[in-house]
Amino acid sequence: MSYTPVIAIFATTALASISLTWGFSSTLFSVQTIIWFVALSMIVLAIQKLQDLESFTNQFLGYDLLARKVVRYAYVYPFAEAFVGIAMLADVAWLSVVASVVAIFIGGINGLSVFKAVYIDKRELKCACVGGNSNVPLGFVSLTENIMMVGMGIYMLIRFSSIL
Repeated sequence: MSYTPVIAIFATTALASISLTWGFSSTLFSVQTIIWFVALSMIVLAIQKLQDLESFTNQFLGYDLLARKVVRYAYVYPFAEAFVGIAMLADVAWLSVVASVVAIFIGGINGLSVFKAVYIDKRELKCACVGGNSNVPLGFVSLTENIMMVGMGIYMLIRFSSIL
């Protein structure tokens, strides 16, 4: 198993986020850098999943608790992930509030699913986080992706709470 695809995605989106921050504010790092990093990472990860939706779905069904009960959710997940990332880039208040709810929902369910599969059930599975044909082990990386998603969802809710 290999972490190479995940490292490539996160390194590229981190550098892109730093580049955007530098270009827009003449500084290398700010809160906006983190927002762009999470948004771009989610979009690229969603694209990876959408390249072969059937393979992603089959692998995702191996551990996601909701997808096992509602198979259609596995097909919706990458679109929801892409939506959240794109909405974060738009930085429109009402859209960010909707996206934050989606991020907390999908990140929370998948985070619990990964935690249960890896740390409670002690299963050794491949992560569908970079697509269905990946050889990335399910565990810390996928859990981190979900924590980032939930964290950014909470941040967006707090940031735009004035419109609620």
